[in-house]
Amino acid sequence: MHHPTYGTHMKIKSQLSQIIKKVLEDANIEAEDIVISDATKPEFGDYQFNGVMRLAKILRKNPRQIAMDVVKHIDTTGMITKVEVAGPGFINIWLDNRWISTQANSILEDKRVGVGLVENSQKVVVDYSGPNMAKQMHVGHLRSSIIGDTLATLLEFLGDEVIRQNHIGDWGTQFGMLIAHLEEQGADGNQNLQDLEQFYKDAKVRFDESEEFANIAREYVVKIQSGDEHCLNLWRQFIDKSLGHCEEVYAKLGVNLTRNDVRAESFYNSELPNIIKILKDKNISTNSNGAECVFVDGEDKPPVIIQKRDGGFLYATTDLSALKFRAGELEADRICYVVDARQGQHFKQVFSISKQANIVGESVALEHIAFGTMMDRSGKPFKTRDGGTIKLIDLLDEAVIRAKETIKKRNEYSEAELNRVATAIGIGAVKYADLSISRESNYLFSWDKMLSFDGNTALYMQYAYARIQSIFRKHNAEIIGEIKIDDELEHKLALMILKFEDTLTKASIEATPHTITSYLYDLVTLFMKFYEQNPILKDGVEKEVKMSRLQLSKLTANVIEKGLDILGIEVVDRI
Repeated sequence: MHHPTYGTHMKIKSQLSQIIKKVLEDANIEAEDIVISDATKPEFGDYQFNGVMRLAKILRKNPRQIAMDVVKHIDTTGMITKVEVAGPGFINIWLDNRWISTQANSILEDKRVGVGLVENSQKVVVDYSGPNMAKQMHVGHLRSSIIGDTLATLLEFLGDEVIRQNHIGDWGTQFGMLIAHLEEQGADGNQNLQDLEQFYKDAKVRFDESEEFANIAREYVVKIQSGDEHCLNLWRQFIDKSLGHCEEVYAKLGVNLTRNDVRAESFYNSELPNIIKILKDKNISTNSNGAECVFVDGEDKPPVIIQKRDGGFLYATTDLSALKFRAGELEADRICYVVDARQGQHFKQVFSISKQANIVGESVALEHIAFGTMMDRSGKPFKTRDGGTIKLIDLLDEAVIRAKETIKKRNEYSEAELNRVATAIGIGAVKYADLSISRESNYLFSWDKMLSFDGNTALYMQYAYARIQSIFRKHNAEIIGEIKIDDELEHKLALMILKFEDTLTKASIEATPHTITSYLYDLVTLFMKFYEQNPILKDGVEKEVKMSRLQLSKLTANVIEKGLDILGIEVVDRI
């Protein structure tokens, strides 16, 4: 793992650790690691050191006495304004308002709002979305597309070189079936491809009903794989149409995947025999009942089949080939697969084989970024009323329609503005609902919850941003002057802003977008309290105080905008 450049928040903790360590050393008390925690309650200060109890056991001394000796020697004329001992030996620490003001002012005009770049950037491959070319994208592709795109954007923002990879299924028996149906329809084929879902269903009916058609379809698979130009042309036509549909979905969803990012199964096809050779040469695979297998979990557990009896290859073979390409040709340091949690065992085995065979070097990090299932109200996987899969494009269109209904009562909009704002809110709602829960959890899909102005929703964040823009419109003049923190709410808000960089760093290391959404929710909740209790434009507010509060509001808006941007969600100036 590369070393991130930690931000102000972690530097504060590090400085506090060093201060306490130095005090202990001066008192001839050895302490290896001093861990500073965020205080859990306002009365405990900003930070807390609770390691005195451990020291007391080692030294066989009274913990409260040790804590008081430490506190006595902490300098409170700079960064720290106050320290006190609480309970049996906790040390509570408060930071100085002037020191926090200086830190906040230093990032006021920074487009990156104080977020630095990683010290040693990595080349990271992020594999996500992965639609099947035989069908339209459905809700099953939603989570991979959203989580993967957020992770890729986050890593890019922090300074890594990100290679997006869209591993699409474009090979296999079904393509013979589809191409046979396309050819059978002649001139009408292209027109009928407009609805991929229906086209697939019709082809499947023909395949099941007609033995003659099924035989032609099977012949076509062989022809495609052996490079027959006529069949390949029909196949390319079908893939082109399918990718066009995916691009339409990505554009609506605001996902940064292009055709250049597509690495289809067919791309790895020529390399598959070589993968088998590598595994055989290294005695990693064995022949079992005519199939080539790797026993990853021991002889008594089902093996990973890499080549069937008839010579056909499987997903595992293609994935090993993809790993070889990514680690070798692309020279990736970290490879992230944003794929359904149900594929956990598959990836565990494939990663294990790739390392064992030295297809991927020891230093390359392989990660399965697993996620749970989207559920309906009854707790079952999200489907249409008749049990079919919901087309992703229909879901996104409905999100925009519902967003229009939610906002049009609140404000007067022109038609163009209503469409623009409703799109930002509707698509944002779908994405945020997905990203705001721990990715490995299943989550309940609820329009009412995701389009609510209250709670941890995109709309709550967008509304807070719009409210700040409304303050600036009312002020209608240049904002000059510095942030000068005077009260507890301003203190907390500024300190929360200074935690942004470390939040992003943590989310990037752990691949947890909900770390960012939780932070944004805490930030916006704090801002709303600050806004209610600290008048900004009210008559009688001194100019210096007004400017300070406007600057703090501006800095908050900048963090909200940047945080949502990383999540792929747009802000709006008014709701």
